[in-house]
Amino acid sequence: MTLAALAYPSMLGLTKATTAQDRIIANTQWGPLTEQDRDFVVKVRSAGLWEYPVGQMGLQKGTTPGVITASKHLIDGHAALDTTCRKIAPLLNITLPNLASPQQQGFVSQLKADNGKKFDTDFANILRMTHGAIFNAIAKIRSTTKNSLVRALADQANDTVLDHMTVMEKTGLVDFDQTLFQQTTPPKLPASDLTPPPPAPGQQQVVLTPPPTATSTPVDLSGLTGGNASGPSPSPTVR
Repeated sequence: MTLAALAYPSMLGLTKATTAQDRIIANTQWGPLTEQDRDFVVKVRSAGLWEYPVGQMGLQKGTTPGVITASKHLIDGHAALDTTCRKIAPLLNITLPNLASPQQQGFVSQLKADNGKKFDTDFANILRMTHGAIFNAIAKIRSTTKNSLVRALADQANDTVLDHMTVMEKTGLVDFDQTLFQQTTPPKLPASDLTPPPPAPGQQQVVLTPPPTATSTPVDLSGLTGGNASGPSPSPTVR
C-alpha cells in the first residue's frame, strides 16, 4: 500500500468526530456522555494500539537519531494515554478495543515492509500526517464536551499529539507539501476500515506498558473521581 492510499486523517476518527450528532447516550456523575465523546475515547485507545508498536519498530529499524527519538516519544506518550483511557472507560461504561482499525493496521504493515531510509521517511510522514490531521479534532472535543473525564483525556491527548507532531518535524524528513495535501484531501474509505473491532468476549485487555524511563504521566483523576479512578482490573495482555 502506498502512502497516498493510506493517507486518511482518521487516527482518532476525524470524520466521525466532526459529523457525529451530540446525542447523549448516558448521563453520568461527570456530565453527559455523547456519541462523539465515546468515539473519542475509543479512538484514542485505537491510536495507541498502532502507534505504540510502530514506536517499538522505530527503535529497531530507525537509522537516524531523530527517528529513534520520535520512536521513544510514541511509546512514552501512548503508554500514558492508554492508562488514562483504561481508567475512564469502565467509569463511563465504554468498551475499549484490543486492535487498531484496519486502516491503522495498514499503516503498521506499510512500515513493517520498509527498511533503511524508506522506513525513516515513511515513518516521519505517515505519523506527521495522522497527528496533524487529528489536532483540530481534539480541540473540538475539548471545547464542546460536557463530560469532565473526557475533557481530562482531551487535554492529555492535545499535549501528546503536539509533542509527537514536533518530534516528527525534527527528524528533518517531513515533506510538508505532500503531508498537508494528504491531510486536507484524503481518499474516501469505507467506515469499516476506520473502525477498530470490538474485543472478543472474555478477551484479556491489552495494556501498553510504560517504558522504564517514562516521562509522560497519565491524568490524575482523583480530584474528579474521589480516588476511585481505577475501575475493574482484568488480567492484562502486556505489550
